[in-house]
Amino acid sequence: MAANGGKLKNSLMIEFDQEICGNLKEALPREWIETNGIGGFASSTIIGLNTRRYHALLTAATRPPAGRMVLLSKLEETLIVNGERYDLSANQYPNVIHPHGYHHLKSFRLDPFPIFTYEVAGIEIEKTLFMVYGENTTVIQYKRRKKKKWVNDCLLELRPLVAFRDFHSTTHENNAIDGYVSSADGLASIRPYHGLPELHFAHDEGELIAGGYWYRDFIYKVERERGLDFTEDLFSPFSLKFDLNTRTGASIIASTEKRKINDVTKLKKAETERRKKVISSAPSKDNLLRSLFTAADQFIVAREEQMTIIAGYHWFSDWGRDTMISLPGLTLATGHPEIAKSILLGLSKHIDQGMLPNRFPDVGEQPEYNTVDATLWYFEAVRALLQHTNDYKFVHENIYEGMVEIINWHERGTRYHIHVEDDGLLYAGEPGVQLTQLTQLTWMDARVDDWVVTPRVGKPVEIQALWYNALRVMEDLASRYGDEANKDRFCAMAARARDSFNRKFWNEEIGCLYDVIDGETHDGSIRPNQIFTISLTHPVLDPDRAQRVVEVVEAELLTPVGLRSLSPNDPQYRSRYEGDIRSRDGAYHQGTVWPWLIGPYISAYLKVMGNTKVNRKQAKKWLAAFSDQLTTSGLAQVSEIFDADSPHRPGGCIAQAWSVAELLRVMIEFELA
Repeated sequence: MAANGGKLKNSLMIEFDQEICGNLKEALPREWIETNGIGGFASSTIIGLNTRRYHALLTAATRPPAGRMVLLSKLEETLIVNGERYDLSANQYPNVIHPHGYHHLKSFRLDPFPIFTYEVAGIEIEKTLFMVYGENTTVIQYKRRKKKKWVNDCLLELRPLVAFRDFHSTTHENNAIDGYVSSADGLASIRPYHGLPELHFAHDEGELIAGGYWYRDFIYKVERERGLDFTEDLFSPFSLKFDLNTRTGASIIASTEKRKINDVTKLKKAETERRKKVISSAPSKDNLLRSLFTAADQFIVAREEQMTIIAGYHWFSDWGRDTMISLPGLTLATGHPEIAKSILLGLSKHIDQGMLPNRFPDVGEQPEYNTVDATLWYFEAVRALLQHTNDYKFVHENIYEGMVEIINWHERGTRYHIHVEDDGLLYAGEPGVQLTQLTQLTWMDARVDDWVVTPRVGKPVEIQALWYNALRVMEDLASRYGDEANKDRFCAMAARARDSFNRKFWNEEIGCLYDVIDGETHDGSIRPNQIFTISLTHPVLDPDRAQRVVEVVEAELLTPVGLRSLSPNDPQYRSRYEGDIRSRDGAYHQGTVWPWLIGPYISAYLKVMGNTKVNRKQAKKWLAAFSDQLTTSGLAQVSEIFDADSPHRPGGCIAQAWSVAELLRVMIEFELA
């Protein structure tokens, strides 16, 4: 598959030639990311020019998966050939890009690691980098591939640029930095600030030249566009010089661990084999499916003894809602029920007043309980686990009692006025609470200062779908476990909710569902939330109305990259997600396309229209459109969002867990690969 010069080959290798690498407009939007299974990552553009404060060669998770700090921002790289200096790096400073190393970049490929091939002055040199799984460790290797006869002398000079700051922040020149470098036996170590981690550089006995200084005024283009801090100063504590006349390469291991350079070959082999195993576990040779298997692997991380899911890179941590939505696709569809069990057990320990936490803060405070839907998605995740494993014993012994308690809390009422009303439907939120609690309870949660962009206090449509689904799941479990009293109770609650829902939510005027009901107020905005009334395992919507909902959603919201969050015919519709925080959040759920919603849509489509050969062919066509996305933004990943209007420019996180997860889930569940 070709995409503006990029190729996704049968081996899953993505490659860009010199035409793309030498064109800043084409190269800078394309970003790679390496992850380490504990929340840390390395990332940049395909030419190594950092356009985000999140770009770095080593962002370490100091309290996995949180406490993420940018330690090593980048390496300034220079080839010295016959006495002439040729810079391979590229940086943006005020009004200028310097140096122009991308002019020497012959190609970039992901195979499976980022590999940069430079050709300059009779020398071809290949740079490879990867992260070590389970460690805050990045390995960077340089290999001299070709050398013309007339090249008499060739040296490689590397100068680390360090930041040592929270990954949401930026560093600026200061006098507090400690530039001391400890160096012995091929290991250089620095600790620029007291109380922060020590960073170690194992190397091939290159010539180390101490004497650090500041590089000033880096500009991060994307952060400037996003209206955030976009300038930074970086400190270089030393340089390393390697003689490439007598050797064919050089290596560096940047790590919070004291590593030996002789470990490089072993580390690379282990990581290569680990990734091969991930790809080989895919049940078909379909390129998109196999790519999504590798993408899924990057979101699964460890939090102490339990596993969890990073919601998105670069800036999200593990969020309750995102984790529950993503769990079936990232763990069960990929054949890892043991990870699903670990995640469910981990979250179950934090259930409080019948609610799952939505966020574990980076800085280690108490979890935040500020969502109504994360808890309800928990029931669907448990149901999915049982569908894949039939392990009712595990659920009974570890989870069922807590699930019953969740229902009880929702009946009598919990935080944020979340409670079951007399009609059996679930109400959430209080007028004014959103302004003081700095939160919204559903996934459409954007707000700017006192402006709640999509106010949804009351009875949101997808919350009723999830509530009904949860009650039917509990009815099934109670029956399985001989809990007859609760079985009858859950059955009655579900029947009352379903009857009320179908009487109150149908908007006959436009032939679909209201988005929110609050007393006598009925929000008729055409949004994708109504698709869950069909897509979930236990659909709350009457079957004779389901086709009309699918048709309205297709006509108003379906795009090649997911569903719009609002109909283009709505006066509040925003066609582009861009600008500062206020502008972006104002568009976040007001038209912006969310790729994760293609999963529920295809589920609903095949349920309603029939799982026929013709309809399956159409579903595959919708899925195939995502193949090109793997080469246009976050490489081998699926973005968080896209512009509402064509050409649907990607935005938000370059890699989003539920985007990948829902593609995987629907492909495996309906055998669409």
